[in-house]
Amino acid sequence: MPNTIIIGSGSYIPNRVIGRDYFMDSEFYTEDGVKIEKPAEETIAKFVEITEIENRRFIEDDLSNSQIGSEAAKAALEDAKIDGEELDYIIYASNFGEVTVDGYVNFMPNMAARVKNRLGIKNRKCITYDMIFGCPGWVEAMILADNLIKAKAAKTILVVGAETLSRVTDPHDRNRMIFADGAGAVVVQATDKENVGIIAHNTICDNGPELCYLENAPSINAEVDQRRLYVRMQGRKIYEYALKNVPSAIKETIEDAGLSLEDIDKILIHQANAKMDYAMIERLHKLYDVKDYDHAISPMTIQDFGNTSVATIPTMYDLIIKGKMQGQTFKDKGNIVMTSVGAGMNINAIVYRFP
Repeated sequence: MPNTIIIGSGSYIPNRVIGRDYFMDSEFYTEDGVKIEKPAEETIAKFVEITEIENRRFIEDDLSNSQIGSEAAKAALEDAKIDGEELDYIIYASNFGEVTVDGYVNFMPNMAARVKNRLGIKNRKCITYDMIFGCPGWVEAMILADNLIKAKAAKTILVVGAETLSRVTDPHDRNRMIFADGAGAVVVQATDKENVGIIAHNTICDNGPELCYLENAPSINAEVDQRRLYVRMQGRKIYEYALKNVPSAIKETIEDAGLSLEDIDKILIHQANAKMDYAMIERLHKLYDVKDYDHAISPMTIQDFGNTSVATIPTMYDLIIKGKMQGQTFKDKGNIVMTSVGAGMNINAIVYRFP
């Protein structure tokens, strides 16, 4: 049975840096629709204290999701030193597809097909799939790619995660300050080498009471147009759900790989809130009875990039593998975890071993 290894990566980080001053004129409302009377500056300062998001990146008005996804994909193909015509599949993870500046969502044609077109790939046997799976979408796309390769249905696959969340946020919701734009991509390929690449993965879907912890909903300001929908999240419930379920899901995946936490060099975790991520990593270590650990095991980009959803992990991978993230490197033949939690609620995790 072939294994799945990453042979190239790329990312697109928007040049437009959005700091706290961008939100100073905002009128924020509570989740119950009550206007917050205290100054916006005070609300913003409290937000930064909890999330650690000081800056985030937004794309320019003349750019689109498929454009930045294509840029990341092009960089990944160049890094992999392969021609796009060799691809058997393109799998594109996003939550909102192609979003206009006015917030209109468009999934037709699908995002993977748009990327194939932008890259000029003529191969009619290159199949284009979209993965809509919440923030865990890119990790789930990697799991799908691994399944296709292990089934010998494909040899080479481009996996893209890109989002333009700045265009789907409610201007009256404090949580709008979490979301950002970006894109990341990798090329994966089949190898006959044993015990390398994706050596274990798990996915959990809790779609009962958790279904609408993250959803599309009208503005929390009842005085504005209620027909337009924005991304809406129940922060406290998501925090409690993630802390309870993500660490055990990671542990199960590590054990499925025949490893222990001490064998893991890095944990690339989706980042929506620094406080939540710290808590999940701490809880994971507690499951192994570990009290003191090197916090560098879990690299953080949220402070400067914000929550880029499906783009977070592939972007982080690309920066580290190319030596562009200060103080972070991957060990030769080391093991890393990639894991995410998001809308659904869905959780997934991969253990990846460098060949």
